Amino acid sequence: MHGKSEDRDDYQLVPRPVAAMARDLPDGHHIPPHHHRRAQLIYGTSGAVTVATDQGTWVVPATRAVWVPAGTTHAMTCAGAVRMRTLYIEPAAAPPLPTGPLVVSVPPLLRELIEEATRLPISYELDGRDGRLMDLLLLELEPHPVAALHLPAPTDSALLALCTAIRTDPGARWTADSAAAHAHLSVRSLHRRFAAATGVPLAHWVRQARLITAMALLARDTPVTTVAAHLGYATPSAFTAMFRRALGHAPSTYYRTDAADRPA
Repeated sequence: MHGKSEDRDDYQLVPRPVAAMARDLPDGHHIPPHHHRRAQLIYGTSGAVTVATDQGTWVVPATRAVWVPAGTTHAMTCAGAVRMRTLYIEPAAAPPLPTGPLVVSVPPLLRELIEEATRLPISYELDGRDGRLMDLLLLELEPHPVAALHLPAPTDSALLALCTAIRTDPGARWTADSAAAHAHLSVRSLHRRFAAATGVPLAHWVRQARLITAMALLARDTPVTTVAAHLGYATPSAFTAMFRRALGHAPSTYYRTDAADRPA
């Protein structure tokens, strides 16, 4: 087998510590919930990738990747055309990363090593140049957690229903009163239970939900004015100000900014 397969099962049992797969996926491509025997690094060099687990949802642009520990059930959705580069790593070979999903930065050297790894045969020579390249890749795969567009998922059924409603319509006016009414709770109980269940205040969760939706729409070249209106902002400038505060770039330039210049 020479690294051309796009079947993820082909990469699980190969007798090598790392197996790298390249797939070019179209906008909207969805991979339903599944899990692997190996740990996985999910990285797209274009577009944006949304990864969902029972613990929450993450969206990652091209400077970031999601670490998915072995055995973790996850689903994935593409926004825009995504050049996906995936590493499947034997758990014993990986550096000591957390046992839960984690967004990590992908600095330039690691990015080039990942690209080169996808060009190697699946059964590369362990003692030659290819094996040394994979050894260097594992050394560079140090945990560098970054601030993530992350929506932690509550297990409380009422709060989970509320979060699903917010994700479905993030542009609605989600005030404390309207959210509490949806969850059939008092405002005080909502704030207390929501923060305890997710680790973040309701207002922060709503903003993250809007940013995740914005990232997906912008990756599809949706005009900023359309995105702002969809998310309930009175003006594009108000949306732009929120986006810039959160991500350091204006939404109109985010996907046109060189990856090395974006916040990692």
